[in-house]
Amino acid sequence: MKVLMFGWEFPPHISGGLGTACYGLTKGLSNSDVEVLFVMPSASGDEDESAVKIINASDVEISHRVTDVRYLLENVQYLRVGTNMVPYLAPEEFTEMVEKSKKGQVKGFKSFLGQKYNFSGKYGSNLMEEVSRYAMVAAEIALSHDFDVIHAHDWLTYLAGVAAKKLTGKPLVVHMHATEFDRSGENINTLVYDLEKRGMKEADMVIAVSNLTRNIVINKYGIHPSKVVTVHNAVDFDGFEQMEIDNRIDEKIVTFLGRITYQKGPEYFIEAAAKVLKRYPDVRFVMAGSGDLLNRSIRRVAKLGIATKFHFTGFLRGEDVKRMFAFSDVYVMPSVSEPFGISPLEAMRSNVPTIISKQSGVAEVLHHAIKVDFWDIDALADAIYGLLAYPALSTMAIKHGFDEVNTLRWDNAALQIKEIYAQLTKK
Repeated sequence: MKVLMFGWEFPPHISGGLGTACYGLTKGLSNSDVEVLFVMPSASGDEDESAVKIINASDVEISHRVTDVRYLLENVQYLRVGTNMVPYLAPEEFTEMVEKSKKGQVKGFKSFLGQKYNFSGKYGSNLMEEVSRYAMVAAEIALSHDFDVIHAHDWLTYLAGVAAKKLTGKPLVVHMHATEFDRSGENINTLVYDLEKRGMKEADMVIAVSNLTRNIVINKYGIHPSKVVTVHNAVDFDGFEQMEIDNRIDEKIVTFLGRITYQKGPEYFIEAAAKVLKRYPDVRFVMAGSGDLLNRSIRRVAKLGIATKFHFTGFLRGEDVKRMFAFSDVYVMPSVSEPFGISPLEAMRSNVPTIISKQSGVAEVLHHAIKVDFWDIDALADAIYGLLAYPALSTMAIKHGFDEVNTLRWDNAALQIKEIYAQLTKK
């Protein structure tokens, strides 16, 4: 079986759990004799292709085979053609605006034919343009390769998946790693929401990374429950070795590792840290990551007077993540809304006792991590203090936690997804 898979990132160049999940899943699928063609917007050439064939979208030239531009724009809707929420426009004026926008898009698409588009593959200010162009390239790639099923990861690639399905008639699986409600709470970006909903409506099957995410997909997006299935994420043990650190400091270390954004709950970690330090001064807190709440977090740490015990490392990847876990005595993930959360699995694999929020998908599969409500700062502080102050509790969490995550393998997740592929290709 051959899968045309669309993803926005792939190790070693990642910004979070999405790339890590794609890497683990493709390795698992390869072990199950599934061949994966993995399309990413901008490949660097140093990606691990032992389990996949990487297709660099920046190297793909759009040919004149894709000539029915108006059909593509109207039926696949690569680009947003406007919104009926524009103020002060009568219905006939809005219709005229949409038509002008469509004509401009047709012209822009025609100028793109015969050329390549140099994707950044980042999450910058021109992200929507890149998402649209990526869908155009997906059309060309779909017409140039043989495959049995299409698999698109997260909203960034959903239009690409829809384009490939429209042009080839092959079944489409979309993978929901995080919804707009997870990223933004109730203050959602309606454009992203529309893209997510469009992708899931067009898909033949939707994979959610947790039951928590599955319920959001069903209740917030109106997707029929019969085509939404949960496949939990996993952790990669292949080639993993515990890292030994010789130059450890005497103080204990408590770590937060993730994007410093609303979704990840960094503010609750900071408030809990201040409470713990009053009871257990021989500890340092580390916030590893970057994000839009970084500056506010630094200011709050300073205001609480704990700056000498609190460290910001910036974004970590690869070996630096392993090294951070090796230094850590406790790992904390206080997410406000976490579709799954791979980092707790990585921490427990590294023999680090872990605290997670009850509002996370990974809480569905972990029984030997301490679970607290993200907003309960007192409970979070008590859990951290308990793991620091009582060695027996920490030892038990380490032993049972490692045994538990050792059963959460990508090979098992891949077998479930392979069965989904098989069902769709039989229809």
